[in-house]
Amino acid sequence: MEPSTEISNVVLVTVDSLRADALGTYDERRHTPVMDDLADRGTVFERAFATGNWTPFSFPSILASRPVFADSGDIGVEDVPTIARTLSDAGFATGGFNAANGFLTSFWGYDDGFDEFESFVANVGSSLYSRYLATHPTVEAWLQLATSPLRRLRSRLAGNADDRPFLDTSRMFDVEHGAASFLEDTDEPFFLWIHYMDTHTPYVPAPRYIREVSEGFLGTHRMLHAHTRTGLGLEVDERTLEELRTLYQAAARQVDASIGRLLDELDATGQRDETAVVLAGDHGEEFQDHGHLAHYPKLYDELIRVPLVVDVPGVEGGRIKEHVGLDAIPPTVTELLDVDAPAEWAGTSLAPTVLNGETPSDEPVVSVTVRGEEVTAQPIPRSLSDGDLLVSVRDKDWTYIRNVDADSEELYYSPDDPGQTADRSDHPDEAAQDVIDRFRPITEAHAKLLREKDGGDADESGEGIDEDLGARLEALGYR
Repeated sequence: MEPSTEISNVVLVTVDSLRADALGTYDERRHTPVMDDLADRGTVFERAFATGNWTPFSFPSILASRPVFADSGDIGVEDVPTIARTLSDAGFATGGFNAANGFLTSFWGYDDGFDEFESFVANVGSSLYSRYLATHPTVEAWLQLATSPLRRLRSRLAGNADDRPFLDTSRMFDVEHGAASFLEDTDEPFFLWIHYMDTHTPYVPAPRYIREVSEGFLGTHRMLHAHTRTGLGLEVDERTLEELRTLYQAAARQVDASIGRLLDELDATGQRDETAVVLAGDHGEEFQDHGHLAHYPKLYDELIRVPLVVDVPGVEGGRIKEHVGLDAIPPTVTELLDVDAPAEWAGTSLAPTVLNGETPSDEPVVSVTVRGEEVTAQPIPRSLSDGDLLVSVRDKDWTYIRNVDADSEELYYSPDDPGQTADRSDHPDEAAQDVIDRFRPITEAHAKLLREKDGGDADESGEGIDEDLGARLEALGYR
């Protein structure tokens, strides 16, 4: 059905490291009321997949509908039209506010087309104090623990909610302020993108959200214990793992509350009824699902399956079971705003699905990563020469993962094996062999596409990084 009012604006909300089952709409055990309400009103894509396992591999598809490395051999978006550039050229006001993820800065072309763009990188690491705390979450947890009783008392006396972390390393409030100012100052149709970092390691949410997701009883000491053990490299036992999950869910709830304030701002400025909201994670997060924490170079569902919700006011939502890729976001946004998508974009618009209930394309979703000799090797690869190229192909039932360089493969059948623990490639039956025969050529073709533009210089994409950007990448664990 067509929206009851014309859609003039789109807000794209992306959340770093947000796996699908972190939201209540995907897992009823979770507490994310704002995002769940958005999902109840909108269209939920139950099987949405990122095109990479970490930000620089995923975001070329999210903002430019292109595979990473496909156009310049680089991890940025400098050589293709982005959503912002396309809509700016069509007369829309554009604002982008990134919560200090160093891979989403002007250095890699992500400011292109934005009238207002702020990455807040210079605000993080600009002093010795903040640099130290940003790279030492255990110390930060100690400080938060020591000050939380006083902060809680002061907040209650002032009549305020205890929703601010001791140190806003995630830049959540900076992003909120930037987005709110953009909305207040913009009268013309607009595109607004905001990117949250709270669910990225280290997870340091405000105490109220830790209490909220742990039934109001357990608090900051969970953060202290978990960060101490992981910071010292101690064994991650079941208790520590559960604490990390709790902190992660608390961080997701913290983002949830911030999105609620953003939606309130849309209401206050009178723009909500003509604004579509798109919500997505850029990749997932692992909690030893396959032996590690965070988001190291692997292509299993905990890292690739993400939430994707599109809420168009006046349009009845629903749940879509077919598989889709995040490269569908740019053409979906432009079609909702009645703007032609550039020919270079690889994704197919989901607007017909959202507006009219049409079934999405059944084309498989392709994702990539690059892995060196060790899974946990840093820094994040910035060229194909930094390690072996891994390519995954997914449809509604199957996940095929191929290490193109090592000539090895894995195959998983999702209906019987949602955790992807039973590899069916070693002794495939007829059905499995048919999938391998269909998917293997796709991985080879994708590898060929990427290598056509690869310059082969592992250090080239890091040349010219300034001190603040380098400090922020280090703060995120990317040396």
